[in-house]
Amino acid sequence: MNMQFRSSVEPGASAGVKTAIADCDIHPARATADELYPYLAKRWHEHLETYDKHPYQGMMEGPPYPKAQPNASRRDAYPPEGGPQGSSLSFMQAQHLDANNVVLGVLNPLNTGQGIRNHDLSAALATAINDWQIEKWTSKDSRLKGSVVVANEDGPAAAAEIRRRAGDKNFVQVLLLSRNVEPLGQRRYWPIYEAAEEVGLPVGVHAFGFGGNPITASGWPSYYIEEMVGHSQCQQTTLASIVLEGVFERHPKLKMIMIEAGFGWAPSLSWRLDKSWQRLRSEVPHLKRPPSEVIRDHIFWTTQPMEDPERRDHLFEVIDWIGWDKLLFATDYPHWDYDEPSRVLPPGVSEANREAFYLSNARKLYGVQ
Repeated sequence: MNMQFRSSVEPGASAGVKTAIADCDIHPARATADELYPYLAKRWHEHLETYDKHPYQGMMEGPPYPKAQPNASRRDAYPPEGGPQGSSLSFMQAQHLDANNVVLGVLNPLNTGQGIRNHDLSAALATAINDWQIEKWTSKDSRLKGSVVVANEDGPAAAAEIRRRAGDKNFVQVLLLSRNVEPLGQRRYWPIYEAAEEVGLPVGVHAFGFGGNPITASGWPSYYIEEMVGHSQCQQTTLASIVLEGVFERHPKLKMIMIEAGFGWAPSLSWRLDKSWQRLRSEVPHLKRPPSEVIRDHIFWTTQPMEDPERRDHLFEVIDWIGWDKLLFATDYPHWDYDEPSRVLPPGVSEANREAFYLSNARKLYGVQ
């Protein structure tokens, strides 16, 4: 189903359109296939036109499910001037930023070159995407901030790109995807975390990506619903790897955001990790504290897709365990499973927690006022 929009806010809704918010997951898109060419060396124009990309996932660049194409489109988000959804700044401003009083919007570009076997091309595309974010988006609207896209399978090149953007106020985080060649705690990714901690940027791990492996632990699913639900399963694997490999022991100042995979699974994963760690901690002597403590100290969570249990007290219990200070509101604009700001939180949230949820947590984490 596509998101249905109503003309007014329901009684008891958590926020009206005038409430200032931070949206921590906005997806900008390129209007044309060659929009990155001005930011790429001529050799890459010719390479792409001759050979195209060579992704780890064979011939696939996106999910092979009709509902997910084109690009998880929200049908009313196509710009009137034409082009893909999310490709027009003016339309994004009118439909989303202005309409919802978004005072901080974090851009998370997809289809960037992450997951390409040619690491030189992947690095070139990452740099081009970052330059494009500044030219087309962040320099044109101060509410928008970019994510440093990196060649995720080439640790040294990724670290160099992060350091290249050090101190650049156009960027507020480093962006990785959850499905990679290996789990993200593996050593090939350590240079990314070292550079991110060094320059003071959190690392966002967005659901999705193609690393050449099936998207479940037992093979390929039959249905799109399995793809959607599988985002949280993949994030659990990713987070367990990062914690158990000792990434935060090596980088105690590093912060990480789990993006677009929900958060209701965080307590149960942490409990299971703690129980196993108590019995098997001799295998991971570098992990000095219970995994749950590490997760609570270092991990933030974007809310989309927002958990929606039948009983609101169940939702509040989960959030109380995670901490109201660790949640970042997100819409996933302009995709079909977009979360409308005024309909996310049920009644019964304190004013302080509501303000932290919608705005101040993001401002504090990203250092944006």
